[in-house]
Amino acid sequence: MLPHLQSLARGLKTELGVYRLVLRHPRTPRRAKWLLGLAVGYLLLPFDIIPDFIPIIGHLDDAVIVPLLVYLAVKMIPAEVISECREQWRARTPPGGGDATSDAE
Repeated sequence: MLPHLQSLARGLKTELGVYRLVLRHPRTPRRAKWLLGLAVGYLLLPFDIIPDFIPIIGHLDDAVIVPLLVYLAVKMIPAEVISECREQWRARTPPGGGDATSDAE
């Protein structure tokens, strides 16, 4: 189970790095940037649309709204932009999945 969790964490780290590059890419549509910003903002807000103290539904809104916003944003981004950013990320990341801490582009 631990290797599976490590693999999942590595994949998440890669995706976050790729989408960080996607946000900076000049061909990323403004609507996609806006939706991703909205998703992050929703996660950071101190209040929810549906309060968390309501059983099940209170936490379900976080689990539905944020992934939906991210999904919609990714669908708006051209595939070429995402693949280009993946290649950039692979070039920046050392073999074995180490952290690429340099922000120089």
